[in-house]
Amino acid sequence: MLKEKCISLVLFPILILFACAPNQTQKQAQAFIDEYSATWQELDYTAGKAAWAANTDISELHDSLSVVADKALARYVGSSEIIEKAGNLIEKKGQLTELQALQLNKILLRAAHQPGTIPDVVEKLIAAETDQNSRLYGFDFVLRDKRGKAKIVSTNEIDDILINSNDVDERLAVWESSKEVGPGLKDGLRNLQTLRNQVAREMGYSSYFALEVADYGMTVEELMALMDVLVEELRPLYAELHTWVRYKLAERYGQPVPEKLPAHWLPNRWGQDWPGIIQAVDLDGLFKDKSAEEIVKTSEDFYVSIGFPRLNDDFWNKSDLYPVPDGESRKKNNHASAWHLDTDQDYRSLMSVQPNSRWFGTSHHELGHIYYYIEYTNPQVPLLLRRGANRSYHEGIGDLMELAALQRPYLEELGLLSKDIEIDEVQWLLNEALSASSIVFIPFGAGTMSHFEHDLYEEDLPTELYNQRWWQYVEKYQGIVPPSPRGEDFCDAASKTHINNDAAQYYDYALSSVLKFQLHNHIARNILQQDPRNCNYYGSKKVGDFLQGIMRPGSSKDWRKVLKEKTGEDLSAQAMLDYFAPLMEFLKKENEGRQSVIAAL
Repeated sequence: MLKEKCISLVLFPILILFACAPNQTQKQAQAFIDEYSATWQELDYTAGKAAWAANTDISELHDSLSVVADKALARYVGSSEIIEKAGNLIEKKGQLTELQALQLNKILLRAAHQPGTIPDVVEKLIAAETDQNSRLYGFDFVLRDKRGKAKIVSTNEIDDILINSNDVDERLAVWESSKEVGPGLKDGLRNLQTLRNQVAREMGYSSYFALEVADYGMTVEELMALMDVLVEELRPLYAELHTWVRYKLAERYGQPVPEKLPAHWLPNRWGQDWPGIIQAVDLDGLFKDKSAEEIVKTSEDFYVSIGFPRLNDDFWNKSDLYPVPDGESRKKNNHASAWHLDTDQDYRSLMSVQPNSRWFGTSHHELGHIYYYIEYTNPQVPLLLRRGANRSYHEGIGDLMELAALQRPYLEELGLLSKDIEIDEVQWLLNEALSASSIVFIPFGAGTMSHFEHDLYEEDLPTELYNQRWWQYVEKYQGIVPPSPRGEDFCDAASKTHINNDAAQYYDYALSSVLKFQLHNHIARNILQQDPRNCNYYGSKKVGDFLQGIMRPGSSKDWRKVLKEKTGEDLSAQAMLDYFAPLMEFLKKENEGRQSVIAAL
């Protein structure tokens, strides 16, 4: 027996090594993945830098250079050879490691956006997207005063007027000005609709919308059902908010109470968030003595306090963080964004930061993306899986940090808000509910945007129905109507950035809004043991550890598994409802005797 046992002990390590040794299929797969990753990273970095130039200094030259770089990338990632090799390997999924299978799926999904089997269509799509972006971001918004004198205004100036003005005529003029970009984008959107569906259908997807949904491991039907569930779960609270705001704004503007909200009454061009309505909570006043540079530095300090590293010098030297100085002719994309150009150490942000509460929150949000990049850039996560657990996780982390940034104890920690100031907590909560990525956002994100883009691609929505369908959904989900009839000579959907780029992905933001409250609830109750409506992440290394645990694996773990492991829960809007429960009680009392016009789906 002793002899046999000794033989077993000797053989056991050998058997383990044999069992762990990669088989021939794994060796072939890894060789292919390594070669692909190196080439893709180089080409993607070149394309990323060209896109950065095209967004930070809009010109025909930069557009053309971006097109050239994008075409080179597309030719490689969508080549017939890549599709064939990845496809053959994924058919042997049972012989591959889990990480290899995940990477091969990413390769095929990326190829589906640019299939080399129809190179002429791919080239047209790249050129069309670049041209559409240039038209959108290079557009001069013109506002005329009461004497008819015209002046060019920035999107920041448009937003400021819609947030602050009580002059209904001025509001109407600036709202209409904000939509003037649409007609010039309509033909481009029709072209993009056709080209995007062509590339998706070439790879067997029902539409471009279905291709984008596939990244979640869900069908179109499953995703749209989830969107409707979110809208319906939050509908009672939205209905109370909608009713309260109708009466509030009618009083403010000296107008009769409308049945539906006129679009130009709201402080956002698309009604996706309603800042400034609660004037008792003057958050902008907290930042009047701060510079734009201080806003971004404060955001970095927040992350450092919970255990994240300082941003590297390249971030500060290469980012474009502030508005174009007066007198400069350069035009830039004013939509805030974060960029991970080389999927390694070159991370940057594009913003137009000003010292106000909106940009204070946005700065914390965008650095959330940046720190997500930093965390999953580690040796355990292959290049191709250096992404969020899914796309909504990236937005969810950013939204979470924006929520944390506007918690009262954090503002007190920074000395921005005096502890002696008495603030009506219900008013503060009401302000949050009306803010970005919160209650009023869900009908727009899960309702209007997701359903319009579903129809645009999945149903091949005819061009002559673009504006009709857009306003049909705006009224159905948001209870908002245009100030006057908007015929098909307009294209109001195209005034929204994401319709033109980042297309068919807007449900990411709806899911991230729900995710942020779920994560925030867990952090507040289980890590900080604080009230979720009055808590402070600043200085808590335990909060940093929790967040790093979510960020660090990138997309190497299934998003559902990550959420379940970290919170013990599946995705749910319950935390969102719980957070605003005191507000619901307040609104019901305020709205007694008033009729809601937001009906169940």
